[in-house]
Amino acid sequence: MFLNNQRPTIAVTGSAGKTTTKSMIASVLRQKWNIYESRDYNNAFINTEKSAKRLRDFHQAVVVEFGIVYYGHIVKHCGFIRPNIGVITNIGTAHIGNFGGDIKNLAKAKSELIQNMDQTGIMLINADDENSKHLLIDSFEGSVIKVGINKRAHYRAIDVKYVEGGMSFRVKVKGRYAPFFIPIYGVHNIYNALFAIAIADLLGFTSEQIDKGLREYNKSKMRLVTHKLKGNITLIDDSFSANVHAMKAAIDVLDNVGGERKKIAILGGMKGLGVISKDAHWEIGTYAAEKKIDFIYTFGDDADLIANAAIAKGLDPGSVIYFSNKLDLFKALDHLAEGTTILVKGARKMKMEDVVNYLLARNGEG
Repeated sequence: MFLNNQRPTIAVTGSAGKTTTKSMIASVLRQKWNIYESRDYNNAFINTEKSAKRLRDFHQAVVVEFGIVYYGHIVKHCGFIRPNIGVITNIGTAHIGNFGGDIKNLAKAKSELIQNMDQTGIMLINADDENSKHLLIDSFEGSVIKVGINKRAHYRAIDVKYVEGGMSFRVKVKGRYAPFFIPIYGVHNIYNALFAIAIADLLGFTSEQIDKGLREYNKSKMRLVTHKLKGNITLIDDSFSANVHAMKAAIDVLDNVGGERKKIAILGGMKGLGVISKDAHWEIGTYAAEKKIDFIYTFGDDADLIANAAIAKGLDPGSVIYFSNKLDLFKALDHLAEGTTILVKGARKMKMEDVVNYLLARNGEG
């Protein structure tokens, strides 16, 4: 619609939700186009260079994910594939230690996408994300599209509900509210879907095509994957990575999915936070306590602070335990009450999937 007959070339960056957003966009556009989608396992700029070599004329759209660790990384991404549609999901704490622990510096680094994409293109941002106000967007000459739930936005979700197997909500598309469903839990995932809805609508897709694409998107491993175990135990595997924003979102999912049942949060340490690491881990423990999670088990660097914060906030010390090794953590999981809901999350280096695999092996799929 706004691209002057250019091939839609979409780049997604942000502190959390990049891969899910990319997958949702790709799945929706695939409903009527032959597209190129970058591979999940590596979002470094060297992978974008490989993607550029894989592009072919028959690809009607391109969807890629831009990861960063330092300044200049997005500049390099754009040197290989220059997008005309950009998405910045949010500005959180991932890799903030490499930017002096300053959220403004991290936003400046993410703003490299705004400055190096097609300046006549479309930039999409999260209206509800407080830190996105630090993005350097004022000089952008293209169209700025906002998505959200709580604040005014071009694409705003209403009637947000947890339902069996995922989330339902409605969004105004072409003048009428259309129903949508995503097969994954979490309000934060609705923001990811909103980016896909906005882009597809702007590119002329119908609400029916968009809904079908969202329902069929390729869910990544270890990202809020739900397993039903024997004994009516629900295991939520979100073990791929962790930062403050994502940790809180996962705890929200545990709170909502678990409902009145017993809830256990198994939280590994977070990495790459630098000078804010101790405060960040304390913040997570406080948040988990406020959500009244029944048991909090922690493991890894600075994860003891999660436990200490939860106890300081009033949780029973007997239900909040820091483990220095995984074997002791495993033993604590050997006698789970029927109906328990368990969340497993932590930094990639913590390898929290070991906990998931132990629970799957011991309890089996129900």
